[in-house]
Amino acid sequence: MVFTMKPFDFNKTNPQKKILLNLKHYTGIFLIVLLSIILLSVPQALSNQPVVLNLLLTAPDAQPWKQGIIKDFEAKNPGIRINLIEGPNATNLVEDLYTSAFILGESPYDLVNMDVIWTPKFAAAGWLLDLSNGLTAEELAKFSPTDIEAGRYEGKLYRIPIRSDLGVLYYRKDLLDQGGFEPPESFTELFKISQSLKNQGKINWGYLWQGRQYEGLAAMFVEVLQGFGGFWVNPENLEVGLDKPETLKAISFLKDTIEQEISPPGTTTYMEEDTRRIFQSGQAAFLRSWPYVWPLANGEDSPIKDKIGIKLMASSPGNMGGTCLGGWGLGIAKSSKHPQEAWKAIQYFTSEEAQRQFILKGGFVPSRRSLFTDPEIVSKYPHYSQLLKIADKAVLRPPIPQYAQVSDILQRYLSAALTNRMTPETAMEAAANETRRLLRTGD
Repeated sequence: MVFTMKPFDFNKTNPQKKILLNLKHYTGIFLIVLLSIILLSVPQALSNQPVVLNLLLTAPDAQPWKQGIIKDFEAKNPGIRINLIEGPNATNLVEDLYTSAFILGESPYDLVNMDVIWTPKFAAAGWLLDLSNGLTAEELAKFSPTDIEAGRYEGKLYRIPIRSDLGVLYYRKDLLDQGGFEPPESFTELFKISQSLKNQGKINWGYLWQGRQYEGLAAMFVEVLQGFGGFWVNPENLEVGLDKPETLKAISFLKDTIEQEISPPGTTTYMEEDTRRIFQSGQAAFLRSWPYVWPLANGEDSPIKDKIGIKLMASSPGNMGGTCLGGWGLGIAKSSKHPQEAWKAIQYFTSEEAQRQFILKGGFVPSRRSLFTDPEIVSKYPHYSQLLKIADKAVLRPPIPQYAQVSDILQRYLSAALTNRMTPETAMEAAANETRRLLRTGD
């Protein structure tokens, strides 16, 4: 891939310029000799210095990168170094750091590691290089299609996926087998199985989900909303579906799980780890969460080791269940002075070779389809072949530049409905109207 590069400005960058300007009184021969020495020494000095690419990551992600693909890349590319900057643990704070750097001017970052929901905002602001010509259609087809779609904005590609993430429904295989149940396909079945196992004293809770007011609430809700045939925001025409009947049915289902004690009363305060700990302790039949739970729940000290399965989220009759797409991908900052080297790094980090090692060491979900069924990976993570089936039903959160504001609106009003501070009808009417006003103004 070829990027337009600024010409090297010798006068601007060469510290010897001042020396040259003071040589007028020297003889012509001495001037020529001295100038020749300087001109020869500068390229030599520059050639001995590797290009440094700055990359900001969340702190928990930093170690797997350092130990794996960065070390391997630098060994294969001795002329390039990756300066990994460890940011906060929270992804929204990392987004704030990227945003602040871009707004202030010349961002120090060359590679931009983006959550799946950041691409439209960063691209619309003009902070990213267009990577559309970097990969052929054949090369793009090797990735999960929704992961690629998440990297596009207005038809151009700005982000290449390095790892994916998918919302999944965990279930207790042993308990369902004992009760003669099949994994639930519908919300009604999920409800009935939960009630039956709870009445038998097999579990304390049926279904665990994330109900706290944060981004995880929005991610969870798009799956239930999809299962009821609803939608949040249509990115094609910016139509808002929050005040439609399907949305109210989705909220009613979630409220019923709490009111009928299928889900714990504290659900509206839970994040991923709260629900994971309850599920892993053996207290619940079902859990909506992410693939990171699998290796923890199957650890040697886990009470539910080898007792769980995963599937796509349930749905209502006549509708298809969905999985919320998460994951991370790499783009190149438009302000980078080393776009050629940055593209070389992206090509390696997203390659099959690098991703295989990244997945085997870190347990991440691949973005390349072939790796879901790779023998070496499947031998370590046998559930990946099932994950591939779930990945094909991935649903994007609205890929629009105003996503952060739109998500904040949904979180506030959905939380109000779930905690009985507002009726679902009032909350969603307000959420829909506020979202429409935001999208009309473009703010």
